[in-house]
Amino acid sequence: MSEQELSPDHTERVISPPRQAEHTADPETSTRKTTQAPPRSKMQRIPLLGLRRLVFFTLSLLTAIQGGYMMFDILRANGMNMLEMSIWLLFVVMFAWLSVSFWTGIAGFLVVAFKRNPLTLKRDRPLEQTLDPERRVALVMPVYNEDTERVIAGLEATCRSLIATGQAAAFDVFLLSDTTDETMAVAEKQAAYALRQRLGDDLTLYYRRRERNIGRKVGNLSDFCCRWGQDYESMLVLDADSVMGGRTMVGMAATMQANPRLALLQTVPLPVRSSTLFGRFLQFAATLYSPMLAAGQSVWQGDTANYWGHNAIIRIAAFVDTCGLPSLPGKAPMGGEILSHDFVEAAMLRRAGWEVRLHAGVEDSYEELPGSIIEYAKRDRRWCQGNMQHLRLLFSSGLHWVNRLHFLLGALAYMASLLWLVMLALSTVDAVTRAVVKVRFFSQDYQLFPEWPESRVAMIASLLVITVIMLVVPKLLGLAVALVQRRKEFGGGLKLTFSALLEIVFSILIAPLMMAFHAWFVISVLSGRTVSWSTQARGGRLIPWREAWRRSWAMTLAGLVWGTVSYYYSPLFFWWLSPVLLGMVTSVFIIRFTSSIRAGEWLQRHGLLCIPAEVRLPEVLERLEAHEEAAPAMHDVKLDDHMLLPGRERRQDMPVQSLRAPFGLGGAQTPV
Repeated sequence: MSEQELSPDHTERVISPPRQAEHTADPETSTRKTTQAPPRSKMQRIPLLGLRRLVFFTLSLLTAIQGGYMMFDILRANGMNMLEMSIWLLFVVMFAWLSVSFWTGIAGFLVVAFKRNPLTLKRDRPLEQTLDPERRVALVMPVYNEDTERVIAGLEATCRSLIATGQAAAFDVFLLSDTTDETMAVAEKQAAYALRQRLGDDLTLYYRRRERNIGRKVGNLSDFCCRWGQDYESMLVLDADSVMGGRTMVGMAATMQANPRLALLQTVPLPVRSSTLFGRFLQFAATLYSPMLAAGQSVWQGDTANYWGHNAIIRIAAFVDTCGLPSLPGKAPMGGEILSHDFVEAAMLRRAGWEVRLHAGVEDSYEELPGSIIEYAKRDRRWCQGNMQHLRLLFSSGLHWVNRLHFLLGALAYMASLLWLVMLALSTVDAVTRAVVKVRFFSQDYQLFPEWPESRVAMIASLLVITVIMLVVPKLLGLAVALVQRRKEFGGGLKLTFSALLEIVFSILIAPLMMAFHAWFVISVLSGRTVSWSTQARGGRLIPWREAWRRSWAMTLAGLVWGTVSYYYSPLFFWWLSPVLLGMVTSVFIIRFTSSIRAGEWLQRHGLLCIPAEVRLPEVLERLEAHEEAAPAMHDVKLDDHMLLPGRERRQDMPVQSLRAPFGLGGAQTPV
């Protein structure tokens, strides 16, 4: 992107996307005024939102205090030293994070069980389908070196489903390419042209390719908004692996039109089409629990929800006026471009007075997941770096406190693993020290009675039970809701119950692996190691033994040494630690076995870990499979670069916003 000069106070610049060499139309320069969020309407109010937040966070705080007190009582039994004080502090942070997750699950269960809308608390209803065709919507799909056949098949399935609603006239489709591979780009452009021909007059598809991947996905969408955004009220953002049903897209656009204060509506994309054992576990868990957990989030987030980067609709004028991202001072990984842009864009929209909402209903909104722990961890490494950057924005001026909480919880999702690992390591040191150091029964020279060491066995057992309950109960509640409301969609109650139990066992086994991976990612970010943002691998493959061992040998060795030391000095502590040690020692086998496609197919044949999208294939996914099988041949025609672009541009500027934090508390001090 070309850059204008910094304003005198060095707090703002303007993004002006470069004109693409292939486009020959004369652009129009816009003088559009900044769009302000309209006044709050009583019809759009979220009832009792303040009271909900008060109750929710009071319960979370009281739970965290109770857990912290119990741990303090356990540790102080024989006097607390600095080591035990450190263990206690780490435990308090982790238990507070767990408390928020637990009560989110409880809130979600209550609204889903009683079939209530988490925002209005009224009877839940599907999205409205009344759409004004004059208020235009752009369906945009940014792509970057993706599998062309899969992208086109998914996009065509989405377009056909939209056409089937009879309301496609309100939409235009944009395939926004940042592909750098020339061969792939040629195939991409030809496939886009062929799809445009097949769609005919029912729906118009445009294709734009940037020669330089400036700003990654953020730059891609900004380029679209600055060149053609003024022709559309909103844009519905898809990922390269996203597929959405037509009624869902129309409903999202209608919801945007009905609420002039709404700037962003996020759906819950459910993972589908996984073939490996690992992928099937993940997509089953997400389908079973995510709608309920999302409903719980929506209960207390209200109009300050989060953005997950895709399968969402955004009001373009609000996005252009408020979401120009600055760069963070310093070098990557903690500085430079903001990688996890979605959280920040949601916060900036809310700061400007717009509403950001989460639609937690089960609709036709889908995505695909990595097929192995290795590929999943690679994706998490990128997200970890992006979420860790958010810690620098915690004190940025003007942000809503819920958005600050999103930043903190997003970073804790990865930092928690390092905190747990450190806490377990310190606990091991404490247990071994107490086993090695002789107990002093007489601390004074003239002491009549000995000082017997105290053991709070009952308190330890109680705290362990409470922790397990807080981890497992949300899963059991999700299972209970599904058994009552949706068991046939999962293939029947018996198979659903057995699959849920399998998922719990699986999550216990892989938790130590993910803890080790995430802990290492956090250490890498803090030590200054950055990561490249490459194309995500979505297909399944069996991980070779050599690769599995290369990725996990250090974890396996650490588990063996850790287990040997703890068992030798403190057998009781060893058994308490054994679930963690088991996952670490067997990590190479878990990585290899869970990447198996044959194991995943065996479970599917026997109706285990099945999801509703497999028991009864949705229309849009059925179309996707049909288009993949058909795989039309590429048209070997010479294309002028401007043939797939809209005829004219109405350029507008996207001002970069300040994320300055007062008193030097981090943030983006100087946009560049």
